[in-house]
Amino acid sequence: MVTFVDRVTLHLRAGKGGNGCVSVRREKFKPLAGPDGGNGGNGGDVVLVADPQVTTLLSYHHSPHRSAGNGGFGMGDNRSGAAGEDVELPVPVGTVVKDADGEVLADLVVPGTRFVVAPGGQGGLGNAALASPKRKAPGFALLGTPGWEGDVLLELKTVADVALVGFPSAGKSSLIAAISAARPKIADYPFTTLHPNLGVVQAGDTRFTVADVPGLIEGASEGKGLGLEFLRHVERCTALVHVLDCATLDPGRDPLSDLEVILEELRNYPVPEGQVPLLERPQLVALNKVDVPEARDLAELVRPDLEARGYRVFEISTVSHDGLRPLTFALGDIVAQHRTEQAAAVEPERIVIRPRGADRDFTVRVEGGTYGNVYRILGAKPVRWVQQTDFQNEEAVGFLADRLEKLGVEDELYRAGAVAGSTVVIGEGDGIVFDWHPTLSSAAELMTAPRGTDPRLDLNPRRTTSQRRERYHERMDAKAEARAELEAERLAGGRDGEEDAE
Repeated sequence: MVTFVDRVTLHLRAGKGGNGCVSVRREKFKPLAGPDGGNGGNGGDVVLVADPQVTTLLSYHHSPHRSAGNGGFGMGDNRSGAAGEDVELPVPVGTVVKDADGEVLADLVVPGTRFVVAPGGQGGLGNAALASPKRKAPGFALLGTPGWEGDVLLELKTVADVALVGFPSAGKSSLIAAISAARPKIADYPFTTLHPNLGVVQAGDTRFTVADVPGLIEGASEGKGLGLEFLRHVERCTALVHVLDCATLDPGRDPLSDLEVILEELRNYPVPEGQVPLLERPQLVALNKVDVPEARDLAELVRPDLEARGYRVFEISTVSHDGLRPLTFALGDIVAQHRTEQAAAVEPERIVIRPRGADRDFTVRVEGGTYGNVYRILGAKPVRWVQQTDFQNEEAVGFLADRLEKLGVEDELYRAGAVAGSTVVIGEGDGIVFDWHPTLSSAAELMTAPRGTDPRLDLNPRRTTSQRRERYHERMDAKAEARAELEAERLAGGRDGEEDAE
């Protein structure tokens, strides 16, 4: 049965934004009192929270699919839709969040840190919010955008001050049980420890945490044994303690050869950029099991060689507790010194985020196609605007054309070589494909167009009532002019006949 999980893939879906509402207020004696469609609610976010009470990712191993609530639809009478419910996922302190490509998104090393890993969609505006002095009663509203959907990788890296490393059955679990209140599983067979154990140690005025890392063997950095899976838990530690077994019965093993194997594996393990390499951190050596007479003799034999290499050596016994107090106080001094140096370190420069100003929010990429060039528009704004557009509504499509024109998309298409009728795609993949025709005027200036239509699209060939009335008046005026001309000719002919008779 799995009891500890330190790596899991989450399948997340944030909430979708609600659609805006198209509504016109109607009162007695005021059949068209103005637009009053409300906005749609924003979709819910998926948030990761660093919780000190959580120690494993086991719950997400069993149920990796998580989704947030959708935003509500806007309604008439200026009623906005409800926002979608957020989903908060507690994770252990020290969790690293990566995207599907392995890029680090966040490192949750401070308790209480919140990270929005999947932002919800944006709610659409209702026609009341879209009204302007030129467009007094919009016949359209904006749709809600979909929330973020995808996979993220959660990787737990234990946050501890000291890491105990060594061969399997070297006594690391017994050591952490002897110096702290931790009660890990202890047995006399290799790989008893299947996951890191944490213990809190009090040494004088210094309190620090110790991590018991599963045993390392030769080739652990290349995937042998359990070392590769848990070497990441050593990355955040301030100091390392090499626990060497002086009472091993395995042929060909001794404390010095064990230390060489461990050092080689630590040397081959790459740490993230900006962190101190593992072998450059403070290291102590604990010669364990000296309660056995032969082990004490071996410890006294190898101690001069270890001290000659620059290591501080402690002869300990987790059974009789010999040497544990000096070891813990030495570790407490190292941790206290490191904390003092960290507190005195220069604070990083404060990051100030400023608007990008004149930076373009889109790019135009020219792609070759079977029937000519295809001009692809890429950018957050154009893609979002397309998602908000109801393509069944002519006025909404015209509003999209206005927004793209004001953003400078048409000017950039001209520079890229596009001409009237060129194929334009907005977004990656299939996207939205249309034949581009340069905008001649703004839809907001077409005051005679009925709501929900845009004459620039010319999708409705039927004439309106005003157009039919105007055409009728033109015909009547033409007939009147023709009758007047005939009457003038008749009168002129009558006068000519009277003059001939005289």
